Amino acid sequence: MKKNSLLGDKGRKKRKIRVELFFLLPSLIGVAIFYFIPFCDVLLRSFRPEFGKGFAGFENYKMVLENKAFGIAVKNTLKFVMIYIPVLLVFSLTLAVFLDFLRGKQKLYKKIFLLPMAIPVASLVLIWKVFFDQYGLVNRVLAGFGVIGPDYFHTSFAFLVLGITYLWRNFGYDMLLWKTGIDAIDAELYQAAALDGAGFFRQFRYITLPQLKDMGFVIVVISVINSFKVFREAYLIGGDYPNQSIYMLQHLFNNWFVRLELGKLTAAAVMLACVVFLFIAGVERILVPKEKI
Repeated sequence: MKKNSLLGDKGRKKRKIRVELFFLLPSLIGVAIFYFIPFCDVLLRSFRPEFGKGFAGFENYKMVLENKAFGIAVKNTLKFVMIYIPVLLVFSLTLAVFLDFLRGKQKLYKKIFLLPMAIPVASLVLIWKVFFDQYGLVNRVLAGFGVIGPDYFHTSFAFLVLGITYLWRNFGYDMLLWKTGIDAIDAELYQAAALDGAGFFRQFRYITLPQLKDMGFVIVVISVINSFKVFREAYLIGGDYPNQSIYMLQHLFNNWFVRLELGKLTAAAVMLACVVFLFIAGVERILVPKEKI
């Protein structure tokens, strides 16, 4: 009887696995066709000459690392990620905690904070140009006090304008994710901590933050991905060759693609994919605790 029950359990598990694979198959096929196979092709092309067949070894990677524009783009991209992603995470988390106290008007504020994501990028950049153009409102106000304002889009101020744009567009979405994580925390934990005399900050440190690690990993990954999408704003602000302070990797990739420098483009894409993968793996190791078997 025991053997039959064990065989029956194994058969049910196999059927369950087959059913799960059946439902996952369309997604797996889509990922393979549109992501995995193209990436494998890019990986192979990174070891080939730009035109023709053969094996170029690491020549394309060498050209990328020796390219001055690549160094500038990497520096600006890392600077953008290291500065504005922590600011975005802290600001959105603070806003989510504050929103947790507004029980009656949470829905209204959520809609207001998500509004920037509904505004088209072109319209958003047009709004910024009204304020930060060389002859925009900000410089006109400064001119009233006898101060000549700079051309914000074509100086190092462009980096600040781009960062503000990124924060303004993404803080509402990240805030909503943080709020979802906060709502999932058991209220009894806070009640027990309050009975033990723990104040707001101690509850936040020892209950809220540890419980938000899994959600924090998701938000960090999404924020990094969205930081690469800031190319749209940077392109509309400065075109193919903007001020050096906002010349990102996406600008470099776009210019190489236009000039059909596919060898350097594919090699740089593979390098970027490896760096992003290692970064995500490192963040996961720090934030997501391993399950004990």
